[in-house]
Amino acid sequence: MTDTMTGGCQCGRVRYSVEVTDRDAYLCHCRFCQRATGGVAAALKQVDTVAVTWEREPDRYRSSPIAQRGFCRECGTPLTYEGDGSDGLDLTVGSFDDAASLRPVEHSGTESIIEAWVHTDDLPRSRTDENERINARWKDACGKLPD
Repeated sequence: MTDTMTGGCQCGRVRYSVEVTDRDAYLCHCRFCQRATGGVAAALKQVDTVAVTWEREPDRYRSSPIAQRGFCRECGTPLTYEGDGSDGLDLTVGSFDDAASLRPVEHSGTESIIEAWVHTDDLPRSRTDENERINARWKDACGKLPD
């Protein structure tokens, strides 16, 4: 079954819709993905290039001799990994409007995995809306908490 999902960058300048056949995604731990996202891994959803419709194309930079990455030049959101010669591309999970509906099914690039950041179930958790200092900053700046 094919389903349409939407997404885009933080500022809304770059938006897309994509036809997906499943909700499978993966984590890439390679050093290129770590550096490109500034995270310990890149959470990615592989799709066919022709399945993506861009309202506005992302900007792109050559991130290695074999790939380019799409991003928003205004807000900096990483959006794609695009391997040379591939019929597919990877969209960043965090750029999907309904990112929570995607599920990780694989770890890739595990030669650079940072194990301490993979198994975090035992760490304490807190909600942003329970942080009074951040709430006060949002209310001072916008008059309300973000949606």
